[in-house]
Amino acid sequence: MVKSYWLINSNRSEVKRFTKNNKSIDSVFEYMFIDSGKIVGVLGKEPPIMTATVSVEIELAREIYERLLFHGWRRTEEVWAKN
Repeated sequence: MVKSYWLINSNRSEVKRFTKNNKSIDSVFEYMFIDSGKIVGVLGKEPPIMTATVSVEIELAREIYERLLFHGWRRTEEVWAKN
């Protein structure tokens, strides 16, 4: 299973999931998927509705992750029930 790293914004309405793209055909650069989602209902009861996915080089993903932390996002775990 691929490890994912989650961030949640300060008002707990949005999440970002960072996962490594292990199926990249480019052997020189590593890529990460960044998924964006909206929290619906009570956090932990329903999974977020994922609204967008982008694939970026791993260095850019690290910059985005750090920038989000700087702007008040926090690390979180996947807390909703899995199907």
